[in-house]
Amino acid sequence: MKGLINSEAMGRMCVGEMLTNIVWIVLDGLGFIKCSGNWMWPAKLPYEDGALYDTCRAMCTFMEEMGIAIDGGKDSLSMASKCVTEEGAQVFVKSPGTLVVSGYSGVPDVTKKVTPDLKGRGDSVLLLIDIGKGKNRIGGSALCQVFGQLGACSPDVDDPSFFKNAWEAIQYLIDHNLIWAGHDRSDGGLMITILEMAFSGNCGIHVTLPHSYFGDSALSLSAVIAGLFAEELGFVFEVSDCHLSAVTEYLTNRHIPVVTLGRTTADNWITLDIENGKDNLCLLRRSVGDLRDVWEATSFEIEKLQASRACIAQEQADLAGRTFPPFRVTFDLSGIPRSVNAFDRSNAPLVGVLREEGTNGDRELCAVFYYAGFQVIDVTMSDLISGRQHLSNFRGLAYAGGFSFADVLGSAKGWAAKLRFHAALLKNFEEFYQRTDTFSLGICNGCQLMTLLGLAPLPHLEDERKPRFITNLSERFESRFVTLRVEESPSIFLRNMEGSILGCWSAHGEGRAYFPDQTVLQGVLQQHLAPLRYVADDGIPTERYPFNPNGSPHGIAAVCTPDGRHMAMMPHPERSSFPWSWPWAPRELEGAVRDSPPWLQMFVNARQWCGAN
Repeated sequence: MKGLINSEAMGRMCVGEMLTNIVWIVLDGLGFIKCSGNWMWPAKLPYEDGALYDTCRAMCTFMEEMGIAIDGGKDSLSMASKCVTEEGAQVFVKSPGTLVVSGYSGVPDVTKKVTPDLKGRGDSVLLLIDIGKGKNRIGGSALCQVFGQLGACSPDVDDPSFFKNAWEAIQYLIDHNLIWAGHDRSDGGLMITILEMAFSGNCGIHVTLPHSYFGDSALSLSAVIAGLFAEELGFVFEVSDCHLSAVTEYLTNRHIPVVTLGRTTADNWITLDIENGKDNLCLLRRSVGDLRDVWEATSFEIEKLQASRACIAQEQADLAGRTFPPFRVTFDLSGIPRSVNAFDRSNAPLVGVLREEGTNGDRELCAVFYYAGFQVIDVTMSDLISGRQHLSNFRGLAYAGGFSFADVLGSAKGWAAKLRFHAALLKNFEEFYQRTDTFSLGICNGCQLMTLLGLAPLPHLEDERKPRFITNLSERFESRFVTLRVEESPSIFLRNMEGSILGCWSAHGEGRAYFPDQTVLQGVLQQHLAPLRYVADDGIPTERYPFNPNGSPHGIAAVCTPDGRHMAMMPHPERSSFPWSWPWAPRELEGAVRDSPPWLQMFVNARQWCGAN
């Protein structure tokens, strides 16, 4: 759309938007950014070749000034076709001229990142670096699109040197941990930017825009609308009170002016004022929950066409009352290894990570067991069938997650059948589980396998009484960062972790624990054989969606055997055990999650159990 309005501006904006979208993680530097350009243009039509030339020239000029380059791309330059109207006239239908620029670069430290969600509760400030320098051009904006218009003039990068200076300044601030949250203004405008930051952080804000921001002494309605919704480039970021003076001094020394937008608040209200003499003009005052409900309403209606309407209705009803996942760690993190070489592996116990066709979680599982001090061997089913590996060599066995045989027969049924109906292989497994010095862990697809085989929670159950995992109540695949509470249990993996509430990745379409015999379910609960539960923001086990992504009764996310040596769990601790794994953590836990990821304790516990047995 911007290309229809101003082709030269389009070339510069595409590159500028690309940079603002990746600016919130520290890169190796501008000189290391490589780009790929994709052109979609009806170049054979009159005047379009000139517009394409102007756009290409603008892009090349801007990239040269920024010190970056395109190393490849593709084009489609025949984006037009003839058609016949109802009146019989021949007309051309053409695609808007479009240039999409994608960039990539090395990242020296993936933990140096800034997310859009606000972190403060009255102890932080919102600042804006205005790359547009007061020009609130709304051409090609989402606001224009809503009203079926194009606009007269689109945003542009008028001063590439200023943009480069601001971009490098933001990189410095991220690298020195001086920014709590950040978002770019170029997709929706300032109004949408600050709302999205408040929604994602579930945080109140009080924004007071200076009169000068709108560049109109009369403060006309058109000036206000343009100031709030123009998609000019700009960096909106949150800075804590304790870092504010250092940030403003640094930006001043780099000759980068900033606009103070307002503060976060301890309440859950969004207030937007404009300076207007002695009395500020209040444009908006609504609760975060109310505005977020309006914001998400369309998305929920779309989701109701894709999944269980009852589940989506639950999520929609609970959204306004959401607080925060109540993460807490109740155990000492000092035993978690800080280095992959923290253990002597000369006499380390051996773990086999078992996989089958379709498995996709084996590498993470190998890595986390190795990190915890084990020797690890990647084992395929064909290795066991051919005799290349034998379970008598292993202390531990881990069944990796994924989609064995693409789950065409259902959750892990193909994998289970391959094992159950191979006599020699089945005997090998039976001998492994008869030993008292072994342990096993099944995750996701591996969890489904263990329950189908009767390896957990209660061995020797008849097939018709065995628990199993069936299709999610939501009727779709769920990939979410869920909240799990560690319960009292005999599990060797979760020893001394009771009471902890931790975030964990889950990814499954058939994860709902099903107990065909309710006496088995009651036995599991009474014997404390459900060591992990899905919990809501109040920390209480729940069956409500999406806190419980599959609808498992009593929020059951895992089961273990009475002796605690064998555990089957649906979520993925191996995908949540590295410093970069958690997408969010409360401020008080951010350092701990980064330095000592709590789920590693599970695997350290297994290593310690082996040493004691």
